[in-house]
Amino acid sequence: MFVCAAVAVGAVGALSGCLERRMTITSEPPGASVTVNDVEVGRTPVTASFVYFGTYEVQLEREGYQPIRTKAHASTPVYEYPPIDLLASAIPANIVSDVKFHYVLEPQERPSEQAEAALVERAQALRKQVQ
Repeated sequence: MFVCAAVAVGAVGALSGCLERRMTITSEPPGASVTVNDVEVGRTPVTASFVYFGTYEVQLEREGYQPIRTKAHASTPVYEYPPIDLLASAIPANIVSDVKFHYVLEPQERPSEQAEAALVERAQALRKQVQ
């Protein structure tokens, strides 16, 4: 009888599910380099796993666009709070928490030809003063 109980407990343990946490970051336009908490995770659209729910520092950079440096908050779902999380992990199913963030990158403004010419003129004037 003890052996049967041990086999039953082992079978239930083998059937237990898994809690997976993913963060999906997209941008307009796509192809921006993404860094989360100072770790580069890839280019948008990108999906990365994470360990805890909370606030993350997110940076997006793409040539020709203003970089974005912001904080993103991943809210904890109800089934991740104790003691419910024990029950959720014991269910024989995979539970995926997919947190999505979307950012719109603004084009970097190029100086006008007049502004560039004025800057060059000012640089030449400063160079003459130094000489």
